[in-house]
Order: sequence, then structure tokens, then C-alpha cells
Amino acid sequence: MSDPIGHECGVAVVRLRRPLQEYQERYGSTLWGFERLFLLMEKQHNRGQDGAGVGAVKLDMPAGDPYIARSRTTKPQPLDRIFRELMRDYEAKVGKGLIRPEVAATVKDHFDYGAELLLGHLRYGTSGGYGQKACHPYFRKSNWPMRNLLLAGNFNMTNTAELNERLIARGQHPIFGTDTKTVLEEIGYHLEEEHSRLYRTFRDEEGLGGQENSRRISESLDPARILEQAGRDWDGGYAMGGLLGNGDLFVTRDPWAIRPLFAVMDDDVIAYASERAALMTVFHKRADEVREVAPGTVEVVKKDGRHWVHQARPARPPASCSFERIYFSRGNDPDIYEERKRLGAALVPRVLEAIDHDLERTVFSYIPNTAEVAYYGLMEGLRERRRRAVHDQLVAGLRAGTLAEEDLDALILDNWPRGEKVANKDIKLRTFISQEQGRARLVSHVYDISYGSVGPGETLVVLDDSIVRGTTLKRSIIRMLSRLQPARILIVSTAPQIRYPDCYGIDMSELGAFVAFQAVVDLLREVGEESLLAEVHEACLRQRDLPPAEMENHVRRLYDRFSEEEVSRRISRLVTPEIPGWEGEVRVLFQSIADLREALPGHRGDWYFTGDYPTPGGYRALNQAYLNFQESRRGRSY
Repeated sequence: MSDPIGHECGVAVVRLRRPLQEYQERYGSTLWGFERLFLLMEKQHNRGQDGAGVGAVKLDMPAGDPYIARSRTTKPQPLDRIFRELMRDYEAKVGKGLIRPEVAATVKDHFDYGAELLLGHLRYGTSGGYGQKACHPYFRKSNWPMRNLLLAGNFNMTNTAELNERLIARGQHPIFGTDTKTVLEEIGYHLEEEHSRLYRTFRDEEGLGGQENSRRISESLDPARILEQAGRDWDGGYAMGGLLGNGDLFVTRDPWAIRPLFAVMDDDVIAYASERAALMTVFHKRADEVREVAPGTVEVVKKDGRHWVHQARPARPPASCSFERIYFSRGNDPDIYEERKRLGAALVPRVLEAIDHDLERTVFSYIPNTAEVAYYGLMEGLRERRRRAVHDQLVAGLRAGTLAEEDLDALILDNWPRGEKVANKDIKLRTFISQEQGRARLVSHVYDISYGSVGPGETLVVLDDSIVRGTTLKRSIIRMLSRLQPARILIVSTAPQIRYPDCYGIDMSELGAFVAFQAVVDLLREVGEESLLAEVHEACLRQRDLPPAEMENHVRRLYDRFSEEEVSRRISRLVTPEIPGWEGEVRVLFQSIADLREALPGHRGDWYFTGDYPTPGGYRALNQAYLNFQESRRGRSY
């Protein structure tokens, strides 16, 4: 994705199924679980670079000894920093003789993360700011072990205001407006209610008190029941994990399967992560040994090792985020790798039409690096087309007796799709220049080109994952590519036009920032139909106070006025900069919705392309986004 946006967070959960000493004996390390957590987070570092956090719970610690730990940071390179600092503490204690690495008891007694339950989180700051207080895991503290709660997740709720009102109606005083704090307090409320109910039951009906009562509460507490009660009205996409101070663990996933969550279970460990490939790599598993957490379920691992799955909310029509497959998740997952190749191959007919089937004078490349796999699919598709054409010409020539030996080289080798590494990402942009003009100049040098890779007068086709705002194209990429003096630059997006805001995890909530929306507004003004903007505004105002379930997508009327091709042509004009000394043409092509769905048959979450939101809260977010645009307000719409 050439336009940088904040997006999905990453979750990692590790629950050891053996005593720590056995990992020393089996794997040579009492920190085996801690190391797995680090690796799971490292293999998902693409999911969050604004902050990192880890938490841990130790089992069976004596009263008075610490048993819960949490560490968070938003400093540069947060993942590396947090583990480096923790290992520095560990090694210092080894040096003092407090810890003997081969003796698990010393590790557990003196190292906060010598624990059986471990939780990790990688953050992209889409809400709640970028400070350490907004970093997961969140921690709800208590002197009662069962009431201690560590929570981390990849989620956005669209109805945070209503959920906060519920807290207030109970007499609580929410301090933060973020959905994470709201979710934490909602779970915490039901956790305390269940704890109190069990306490009274065992005290009044069985006469238990003290430690025996606490033991029975811990055994009987059902986190799935608590999550079912807490999450019955959550509207959004979520995948989250939590640790309780008594040693229980839970994970849960939204009923629409919007946010991804996967699991591994064997004799050593139960582990969860946002990406399947991370679990495959860290635990040496085949793809079929990693399962997807079912939508709407809560999975529980009790302190005593019992594991169960509870259907907390009915599964809804699946709407797994297609952007996970297009861009967010790492491409080393076997299914994602093939899907991205299919996305590239699906573009072949449109690309060939756009270049007038002139492969001889066309060079193919990609930018940014995350588009590389789709590029392979595009090139395979083009080459397959060319092979079929050559085959047909050979057969026709042989049958007609007109094929001469001297014609073979030209027939086979000419017009063959040619790929080049045209662009290279040179540096990571630093924001030490604060002025907008200064940043724009700096952005133009993030990428560099391979001089001589494209001949003057040739067509350059560049594949991109998706195009959101188009600003990087205009300010940087097209300017940089024009130095090669191509006759045409064809930017091809593996994703369709992004037309609608997201409210389930991706930081794309300002409608006016989308280049597709800008194109439609521009077209309406050109044809003298600006009144349609006002009509849609009035329709959005009329439904502003309706329940979200009764809201409609009125913004669609703007897009319906023009064909997809008309919008694409206007986008092409909007992203074309004035470049002295270059008179070439810029054209932008997009994937079709039909081809997207064929390439990603199991991931139908495409609301940012179609406006078909899986939850009522999506339509409210869209409605507010349009009102914000019309009333010149910036900020999130949910």
C-alpha cells in the first residue's frame, strides 16, 4: 500500500501445559514460553509499530509473592526494546546468583516473565492516542486473584458511546473514552458480579470461607459465561485475549469473523495469534495443524488445564476483512500467498486492454514491496496468455505450411512480458521535518529508481496493493517514475476503489480523504450536479438519530451516478502531478469487485469497497463520516 495508514494490531497468547522445569529438560530453556511469545510477536511485527506490551501470570505462587506482571512501551522499536530490557533484568539477576537458568524455581521466583501464561500485543494507534497508557495489555487490578484482569486485543467498537453510557448507568465513572477501556470495564464488571455470586453461594450454602472459598471460586469461575454477558451488545470487529489472576485464560472473536484469530494446541502449549503463519513458524506446524478460532466463540483454558469452546454469540454471515489478505497479513501464509497471486492474475485482461496488448514496449514492476507476490501472479498470468498465443500461432503455421524456421525465434521470443525492479525503497521516512512542504520533499526521496530499466517511450505498468488517498502517488511515486521518461505510467491496484470508511480496525474513517470520493465530488461539480451532495447530506441528517439498524447507505447515491471507469479516469487526473520536462500519460486501474471475490472466496468483508457493512454500527459510522465531510469536521466518525 503506497499510502501509509494505521491498521491492524497483533495479538499473541502462550499457555504452557507443563511445569517450567520440563521445558528446561526438553528444550534446554526454562524461558521456552517467554521465547515463544517474543517469536510470535516478532513474526507479526508488521501489525504494529506504535507500541508493544506483554503481560504474564504465574501459577501457584505463595501468598504475598508477585504473580502478575505487565510491561509496555511506545518508544522507537518497541518490540525489540521491551524484550531487550526484560532480558537485561533477567541477566542481571543471573549475575547476582538469584537466578540459576537451569533451575526453573529460581527463574519463576525472580523473573517476572518466568510464567506459565503469557500475553503479547503489537499496537497501531488508530484510537486512544499514541502514549503508553493507550498500549495493551490493559490491567484491571484487585487483591482478589480472580478479579485481576489483563486484556489485549485487535479491535474497534463502533458503539463505544453507548457502552460507556451503560457503565455510567450502573454508577461507574469511566475515565477514558476508548473502546479498550470500555471493554475492560465491561468484562471487569461481570467478572466481579460472578465472583461475588460464587462467593455468596459457597459461603451461605456450603459454609466455606477463606482460602477454601477462594479455591472453589477459582475452580468454578467460567470466563466464557462472563464474556457472553459482557459482549452481548458489542458492535465491531474484535479478536482479544485475556488472563485472569487465578491462572485462567480466554480468547474471543467477533461473530462476523472480521478480525482474524488462530490457535495451536499440542502437549506443550496452547497458543493463539492474529496470523496463522506466525504459529506455523514458531511451533513448527503444518497449515492443517493450525485452526481458526470460530466466529462468536469464547475459548477458555482453566488453571487446571481444562479447555473448552463456548458459542457466546450466534455466528453471523462471515465478513472476514479482505484487506488482511490483500495487504495486512504477512504473505508467507500458504493461502494468502496464493490469493495474492490470484489477485495479480485477475488483472491480466484489464492490463492487456490498457496497453493495447503491446507487450513488446511495456515494462512491468511493482511498488511497494508488499505488492511483490501479486506481481508474480500478474506476470504468470501474462506469460500464460503469451504462451497460449504462441501455441496457437505455431499450430496454425504448421497446419498451413507457412511456418519457416527463421520465423521461430521472433514468434517465440518477441512480445514476451518483461519485468524489472524499477523502484527501490531507500530509507524509512523520519518526521523530523514538521512543515507539510518539507515532508513532501522528503517523501519524494523515500523511493529511488533503477535508471535504464525502462526505455524512453515505453509504457511502465506498476502494481500497487491498494490506493487510499493517492497522495503518495502524486507527491512521490509518479514523480520518481517519470524520471525514466516512459510514454505512459499505468498504476494498477490489486484492490478495488476504496469508497467507504472503515470502523472495525483500519484507520480509514475520513470519507473526504479517499481519492475515489474526491473524484466523485469533482465529477459532480463538473457536470453541475453538486445539488446531489446536499440531497445526500439532508438524507444523512434525517437518519442521524435513528437506531443504527434502521440506517441506510445514502452515500452510495453519489457513486451510482458514475461508472467505475469514469471514476478511475478522474482519479488518474487527480493523482497526476505537473512534472516539468515530462509529457507522459498517467492512468490508474483498479481490481473489480467480482474478481476480488473470486480471488478471495473465503473473505467477503469488503465494506470499504462496496458500502455493505456487516454490522449496524458500520452504517452509523458512514453516516457520520459524510456529515463530517459536509460540515468540514476532521476526525474519526465513530
